[in-house]
Amino acid sequence: MSSTDPTDHGRSLTSGPPGHWLRLLGPGLAVAATGVGAGDLLAAMLAGAEFGEILLWVIILGAGLKFALNEGVARWQLATETTLIEGWGSHIGIGFQLGFLVYLVLWSLIVAGGLMSACGVAAHALVPTISIGVWGALHSIAALILVWFGSYQRFETVMKGLIALMVLTLMASVILVGPDLARVFRGLFVPALPNGSATTILSLMGGVGGSVTMLSYGYWIREKGWTGTRWLGTVRRDLGIGYTLTGLFGVAMLVLAATALVGLGGMPPGSQGLIVCADALQEGAALRFGDGLALVARSVFLIGLWAAVFTSTLGVWQGVPYLFADFTRTLRKQTHEVDEASWTYRGYLLYLAFPPMVFLVLDRPVWVIKLYTLTGGLFMPVLAASLLWLTTKRAIMGDLRTRWPSLAAMVTALALFALIALRQVMDLIG
Repeated sequence: MSSTDPTDHGRSLTSGPPGHWLRLLGPGLAVAATGVGAGDLLAAMLAGAEFGEILLWVIILGAGLKFALNEGVARWQLATETTLIEGWGSHIGIGFQLGFLVYLVLWSLIVAGGLMSACGVAAHALVPTISIGVWGALHSIAALILVWFGSYQRFETVMKGLIALMVLTLMASVILVGPDLARVFRGLFVPALPNGSATTILSLMGGVGGSVTMLSYGYWIREKGWTGTRWLGTVRRDLGIGYTLTGLFGVAMLVLAATALVGLGGMPPGSQGLIVCADALQEGAALRFGDGLALVARSVFLIGLWAAVFTSTLGVWQGVPYLFADFTRTLRKQTHEVDEASWTYRGYLLYLAFPPMVFLVLDRPVWVIKLYTLTGGLFMPVLAASLLWLTTKRAIMGDLRTRWPSLAAMVTALALFALIALRQVMDLIG
């Protein structure tokens, strides 16, 4: 059910009236922002608190690998005019589909609980008179209402606004906190592996902007009317801008944590890590600009964090029900496209919004967010392997089959994300 402007069909980002490309952009921003959130927030803050700015290069590498995988998902759909879920059923087998469906149901429960907890932590830091659990439930219901009664076009508009808020506030916070620019540039451009950093590097790389939600991109570009090989250039630019912003977000979070938390022996529990960063920002702003702007600077930082986790929640609530609805449609061998008004889509939306609230009762938000990061990381090597299997076949992909350097990026992503998943499982068992 496409909500795209018909005048967008056939355009590229480099043609049309001035500024039209800003209206074309959207799915890449949405999928990148959806992948950013609780896991990224926690991983970046932990890395910054423990190692300072030295691991900034990991964020850039992780964002690049996620771009390569998401571009592969889009290229498959543009070349075959089928979703990746359909491709799994046609070329890998129904057993793979059903196995992923079981994973999707479990992942959704855990991730939805983690996102509610993250929203609760961020909002509680802003307004501590309301508990983390109540804030989490309120955000879940708000996302449900926005998706249930809104179109894709409205969803995209809201996401663009929240993304702009997220990036501007966090970059402003970095400027206000006054980081050591020499250390920042060294961390970005001089890769280093400090002792004891292996686990942190894997967690940081695995937490940059993506998991199962990458599959949502295929449905969002279909809503925009981007079908056929002529849209490949537009998709690449769209994803490139989206993951550039993802990288900026990750860099900003790590720099802020490094400036505020390094030397404290780790990140304080619950929302206290956010409070410490906010307090440090307020102190820095007071020294540079006076007390008048200090409190504003503190609030700006916390609002940026809230925007980051709520965009992730809204993106999951809007995008993941497509996956379940597409599975049921494919298993029934139905030919129509996924409809946002269908009972399968809306039923799964309700599943995301209410059953995971049980995690809020546990009152262990950081633990839930860590579990969310683990379950999301397990999917990445599966996605990379399936894309390598499917998108390298000339008979299926034609001229859009995977070539260098995309092939090298996918192989690297498969190796690294398999290692990340193995390490996360070992940490859980240990």
